[in-house]
Order: sequence, then structure tokens, then C-alpha cells
Amino acid sequence: MTDPHETLPGDDEPRRAVATEYKFSHVTTQRYLPTPGKPPGWPFAEIGHWMVDANASADDWVAELRDWRREHLVRIGFDDANYRRPELQWARSNFVHAQMMVEDRFFFDPEAGRYTVDRYLDDLEARFGGIDSVLVWFVYPNIGIDDRNKSDLALDLPGGIDGLRGAVDAFHRRGVKVFLPTMPWDHGTRPPEHNDWDTMARLVVAVGADGINGDTYNGVPRAFFDACDAVGRPVVLQPESTISAEEQLIWNVQSWGKKAPNEVVPPVAKFKWLEPRHMINYENRWGRDRNHDLQYIFFNGIGYNAWENVWGIWNQLTDRDAESLRRIATIERAFAPLMTSMDWRPYEKTLQRGVFASRFPGEGRSLWTLVNRHEYAIDGEQLRLPHAQGRRWFDAWNGIELQPRIDGDDAVLSFALEPRGFGAVLALDAGTPEDGIDELLGVMRERARAPLQSLSSTWHSLPQTLVEISATPPCATPPEGMLAIPAGDFDFVVGGVEIEGQTWEGNDVQYPWEPNARRFHRRRMAIPAFHIDRHPVTNAQFRRFIESSGYAPRDPHNFLRHWRDRAPLPGWGDKPVTWVGIEDARAYAAWAGKRLPREWEWQYAAQGTDGRAYPWGNDWRDDAVPVPCRERHLHAPDDVGLHPRGASPFGVQDLVGHVWQWTDEYHDAHTRAAVLRGGSYYRPQTSHWYFPQAYRLDQHGKYLLMAPSKDRSGCIGFRCVVDA
Repeated sequence: MTDPHETLPGDDEPRRAVATEYKFSHVTTQRYLPTPGKPPGWPFAEIGHWMVDANASADDWVAELRDWRREHLVRIGFDDANYRRPELQWARSNFVHAQMMVEDRFFFDPEAGRYTVDRYLDDLEARFGGIDSVLVWFVYPNIGIDDRNKSDLALDLPGGIDGLRGAVDAFHRRGVKVFLPTMPWDHGTRPPEHNDWDTMARLVVAVGADGINGDTYNGVPRAFFDACDAVGRPVVLQPESTISAEEQLIWNVQSWGKKAPNEVVPPVAKFKWLEPRHMINYENRWGRDRNHDLQYIFFNGIGYNAWENVWGIWNQLTDRDAESLRRIATIERAFAPLMTSMDWRPYEKTLQRGVFASRFPGEGRSLWTLVNRHEYAIDGEQLRLPHAQGRRWFDAWNGIELQPRIDGDDAVLSFALEPRGFGAVLALDAGTPEDGIDELLGVMRERARAPLQSLSSTWHSLPQTLVEISATPPCATPPEGMLAIPAGDFDFVVGGVEIEGQTWEGNDVQYPWEPNARRFHRRRMAIPAFHIDRHPVTNAQFRRFIESSGYAPRDPHNFLRHWRDRAPLPGWGDKPVTWVGIEDARAYAAWAGKRLPREWEWQYAAQGTDGRAYPWGNDWRDDAVPVPCRERHLHAPDDVGLHPRGASPFGVQDLVGHVWQWTDEYHDAHTRAAVLRGGSYYRPQTSHWYFPQAYRLDQHGKYLLMAPSKDRSGCIGFRCVVDA
């Protein structure tokens, strides 16, 4: 490698680096390949990227890279049979993918109790042109609230397997393929009847899914591929964390990509280069500005994971990014066979510094995708390309035919690129069929009427609304089994314990006095007097409600799952009632002339006014709470009242470490969630991804809501309050 500081005789500027000597043997564990003109350790990474000239070394660099590919495919024993299988070739054109939370209100209407797949897809089509595949996610972050394992949660979706199959069918009617999730880390909940791969194969067949997403997998193991093949349902495997054992490229015909370096020279996707038919869906779930992501996918001819509902935190694409994705996907879908050309070439030479191009050749036609890495527009001559008699040139991004300047055997093409914008050039040889070209050009011409820079790139979180709770008829004295909580000034200090989301805007919940959702909250409050149940509502109390009211939920799945013949098990009368959804708890409270507590009321009753960490003080006491359950099967909770040392300053008991307790509900346009208080006695082991506990009184849990069948849990109960 030439020393970038070396100067030539009579040259006062540093010599630009070239890569003709560069070897690629060290990239075997990387996702991205080193870029031409800028070797690893380039000393001007921060202050001298203006010196990088990819054109100076691109030809030699690509030649070297082709040699590396040939050798590397031999080293991993590559066999392309799965890329030639007809059942799996849809992955080649899977350009826009979305991870979708089943709790998304556009996917399931909790009021009507039905799946609304068309509404979900219509929204995506309106905003960024729709998707080619969807990952139906029903597991994390709620898994671990009780002992239900990852496949149990699929069975608990509204309508069970039949309901999920109906949703999959609805996606298929719109031409959208469906992935289901699996993860290797779920070994703390109920042991499944079968191993992971056989379980997934059965589920795939039962609902008619098309693929399996491997959460945290660096390449989904072949066992999943073979298990699905064995039952006659071949699937596309899609590892979340790209591929580490490179021979897995043989049966993982698709993967996700992450964290592409955001430098002046866009990187080449390693696995796309090794096997151009391998589809990558690039993912940047927390990104606010996704322009670099979109330039990276267009430069490499790969796809995108348009993930917006991230564990119940809505991270919507900005208007500019959404429209960029629409136009990219329109071109990639129109020229899908070219995007997987075995002869694609990155770093085609361009005439403008800071503009980068890739060529995707095919029979009688070729497509060049371009990205402008500058913050300003670039106009004028952009490409010098070989010309032939009768060859026509089109600016596919703007939907117009180009009139090149012919210079000898070359066509010099002029067109404009927006700041941080995109371009696409199509060449059609004489006699090449032009089916669909006019229609595509018309679509792109119409979209180009609105420049991308005219669209907003400002990100906003979605506003949340606190669900109202109607006051009860006031009581001067506490009803039986309740304690009076006096009025008082209270420092309400609490934070969410969500595993992900950091402290970014939109995480956790938005209290009525806050402008947006955020993780940490503090407010001085004047709390009116109220009465609260000394203990959580018990099975015996809930049985009296059922017998008196005749209550029967519209969605009965998992309702009082631990009962038999509409009655609690013998000896369970004084245990807190569980397997009741927030709707069931509200129904009981209304029957009893009570209501669920506001979260700050629950915390005030548990904490008093001195800000203590636990109801009994600032230091944890094992004798103040039930013995935790760390087994894979959930055992029965303790009776209420067995742990008086855990009482609050007001005498309220069983607040922490017993069962979670329903309080408030929040919703935005896409998400519903309940605030759970107190934590539970169940602590599944083996993974930090399980629903986190919140024993401290300055912590709460955020539990995503979909439908009672899935929301009900063996570790969630409730207590009630009455207004004083």
C-alpha cells in the first residue's frame, strides 16, 4: 500500500492512496468490505476525507475483490443449490421488509377484536410504498412475565392458530410473505414439547408462513431449514445478526444487515458480494435520520427493514426518508433481476467527486444506482459510459430519457442529484423489450415533482393519551378490606425499566403533564384522599363477582386459566386472582363500586411521603416478600397477608414481589400499554431479555397490550381503590 503521506516530485499535495496491493484475507469476520482509496487505518479519517479518490483505485480494487471472492467461496465449500430452488427465489426480490409488533393497533383492532391486515398494509403503502415481507413478532418484550414460552405466546394470539393463519392468509392475498420469529435464549420459561426447529416447522406448516427470523442468531442453524423441508414447507431463513459462520450462507438465502460505516465512501455489503442473489434487509431500528441507510441499500442493490414499532416505541420514518424508500423500492422492484446480477460492479467511475455508483448489468440492459454523499446538489456531467448504436439512456430516478453527449465511443450523461440524494440510470440496447419502462418512467416522473429536499426530515415521537378512569361514588370511611389513604403532597418519581430504548424520546409513557413519552418522570403532586384494598383481589372475591354478575368476557381464552369448573382450585381462595386482563379487572371494579388505581395513587399508598425504595424502607428484606420462583414452571402464588413485614407506611400489604398489579393504560396511534406495578415472585433465569422486574417503588413496568387472550398472565393481578 502506498504511503498516503508520500508526495511525487513537484507535487505539493499528498499522494492519493491506491489499493492495488491490498489483500482481503482479513475481512472473513466482517460484514462490510474495506473501501477503495481508503485503507483501514487511513490517518485522515476525521480531517482529510476530501483526499480520498475512489476512482484512482477502483478498477484494481474490484479486480482484487473478485479474486478474493473466488477463493473465499472455495474456502467455505459454497453450493448455490438453495439460491436456485424455485420455492425460495422470492427472497431475491424481498426489498422492503418490516418487523411488526402484533400489538400494533393497525394490525389488530382491540375494540372490534379482529385482525386488520389491510389497514396495516394500506398505511405502509400510503407512506413509503408498501412491503414485500413482514415479520409477525409476538414474543419480546412481554415474554417472561410468566412461564409461557415463545411458542405458547403464538397460541395465545387472538383466535389462536386459526387466527394467526387467517392473518397470514390476509398478508398473502396482498402479495406479502410472512416470517415467524424464533430465538435461542428462551430457556427459562416452560420447556417445549419439541426442540426449537421441530416446533418452528410445525408452526410454519400450521399457519402457512414463508420464513423464519432468527432473533440474535448469527446465521440460523441448518436444523431449522431441514426441519421445514422435512414437513414439505421450505422456508427462507433470516438471521437477525447477519452471518458469522460463513458456510451458513449456503442455507441462509437472506439476512439482516446492521451498522454500515457512515463514511464518505459507501461500503460494500460482504455477503451480497459473495453471493449477489443473497438478499440483505438493512436494519437501523433506532435511526432518526435514515439517509445513510437508504444510500447504502441503493448502492448495494439490497433491501431495507422498515421497522418502526420497536418494542412498542414508535420510530416512524420521516417524510423524506419514507419517500426516498418508496422511490428506491420502486426501482429495485422494477429491475429485480438486475439487482441480483452475478456481474454487479460497485464503484463504477463517476465524473463528480463524492458521487458513487454501482452497475447492475443484464441482457440488453444495465442499471446504475448513484448516491450523492454531499450535503449540496450536484448537477452536470455525472457518468462516462460505453455507447453503442441504438442504445437509449434514461434517468430512471426522474423518469425522463437522457440525450447524452457522444464523445468517441462513450456517452457522457448529465443529470442532477439532490443533496444527499439518489440517482438511477438505465441503458437499453437496440431491440431490447421495453415492457413496463414507460409506466415506470411515468411513476418516477410524477414522484420527482416533489424534490426530496422539500419534504420534512424532522422526526417526532407520537403523543400518548392516558385512558380515563371514572371516579367512584365517594365513601367517607373505607369499605371492608380497604384502608384509608389521607390526602397529601407527594413527590411522584418513577422510571421505566424497559430493556431497550435508552433515554430516547418516545420510550416508556407520557404523563398528562409531559410533552412526550420519556423514561424518567418526576412531579410534585397533591394527592386527594382515597381508600385502597389492603391486599390484591383474591380468587374467592373474584368468584363472588362471577357468580353475582354472570360476567363472561367476549374473549375467553386464558380467562381464569388456573381455575377448574368456574372455581378456584381447593386452597386457592386466598391467593391473588391472576389470569385476568385489564378489561376483566375493570369489570370487577365496576361491579364492586370501585376502580383501578392511578399509578401515582398506587405508589403513594406504597411509599408514603419519604421517598423510600420499598414499602418497608430503603433496604431489601427477603422476609417481606414471597420466596421467588426461579423454575421453568410457575408455581402458585402465596396467599395474601402472609408477609406483614412488607406493609407500607399506611399498612397496605402485598405490594412488591407478589404479583404484578394493573394500574393505568396509555395508547398512541399504534400502541397500547399498561403500567404494571410491584413486580412478581416469578424470576425466569437464563436471559436478560425477559420482562424485567420492578421491585423498587421508583420503577414501573410497561406491558404491551394486544388482546385479553394474550395479555392475561399468571403473574398479573390487581387491587382496587374507592374515592374518599
